[in-house]
Amino acid sequence: MNDFPSRYVNLAAARSKFGDRVDRLGRFFVKIDERADAVTAAIEELPKGEGWRIVERGLALGARAVPEAPLAIRELIEHAEDVPVWVDWETCDRGGELLMRAGPLGGAVLGARSLVLGYASPAGNKPLAFSGRLKESAARRINETARFVQAVCRPGGMRPHAEGWQITVKVRLIHSQVRRMLLRSGRWDAAAWGAPVNQHDMAGTTLLFSVAVIDGLRKLGMRVRREEADRYMHLWRWIGRVIGVDPDILPASEAEAMRLAELVSATMGAPDQDSRNLTRALFESPYEGAVTRRQRRDAERRAAFGRTVCRELIGDELADALGVERTTWRYAMPAMKRLVASVERLTHAHPLAERSAVVVGSRYWDRVVEIGLQGATYEFVLPSRLASIAA
Repeated sequence: MNDFPSRYVNLAAARSKFGDRVDRLGRFFVKIDERADAVTAAIEELPKGEGWRIVERGLALGARAVPEAPLAIRELIEHAEDVPVWVDWETCDRGGELLMRAGPLGGAVLGARSLVLGYASPAGNKPLAFSGRLKESAARRINETARFVQAVCRPGGMRPHAEGWQITVKVRLIHSQVRRMLLRSGRWDAAAWGAPVNQHDMAGTTLLFSVAVIDGLRKLGMRVRREEADRYMHLWRWIGRVIGVDPDILPASEAEAMRLAELVSATMGAPDQDSRNLTRALFESPYEGAVTRRQRRDAERRAAFGRTVCRELIGDELADALGVERTTWRYAMPAMKRLVASVERLTHAHPLAERSAVVVGSRYWDRVVEIGLQGATYEFVLPSRLASIAA
């Protein structure tokens, strides 16, 4: 007998394969981020806007710059500023180069695999489903994700007080605020789902942005060397710590991450209607703002390509369960993968070519962020409502 939420399934089969790790992982469904929750509680006690102003100043200048801040805010910033000995800045910077080098391929994997796998979890998707943010503006969600990964993967981006580090702490507090509102809503089913934005799901999210990206790039033909993968995982281990994931559940290598991802997948239920709704909204996002006939045609092509890449990266069985349609673009996938593999061989054959690929890929991510900024979509502020509850 255990106290695990009902979302934790296939336990007998999982225990036969993973042993007592199943029960050790299950404990994280009820664990949350107490430091962040203390901050959002303190912000609520301050005049409107004052708490977030203090947080932003503290993140930019350090905890000592906000002596007027409540203790909880200063303690959170000090904890995020505290860099463990295992963090190596050169390794972090080299790790981020993987996503920069991937350029558009990285964007495709993040959108068509990482986000979709997150939606596929029938309980992990509930905070996003309740918030209604993706349905209200899928493009905003995608742009914010792009801005986040670009900021944390840039050289120096995750050093204390750098832009990526600041965004990471803000996202941590956003998670806390969502958890706070979900618990107050009266509609959160803890027996079924565990705690809102719990440590199990937070760790799962870091896997989606780390090892799932590595695996996805390889599936599209990109050559990711073991040392590249481990550098990228090193960066995401540090990001995970700053965003509030318990160190006990943060993998230190690609191999560890793959084993944890396999365990999470083995104990996760089938996609539900929220999974399908969120996935549909994601692939319909190119149509947002498409007014002219040409814009609609372009949106249709981008949506079809996204669905094709998705099916390639997550497999037909899961894609069918999520309602991802088949398209004629699938016939072009083998040729595209061969092209990527050919370019990779040339890149690795010439010492300067890989550095050039990082530069070109970085320009792609800069352009993605520039386009997103035209819509003023990068807010990273505490949400004030849950759409489906407020409706």
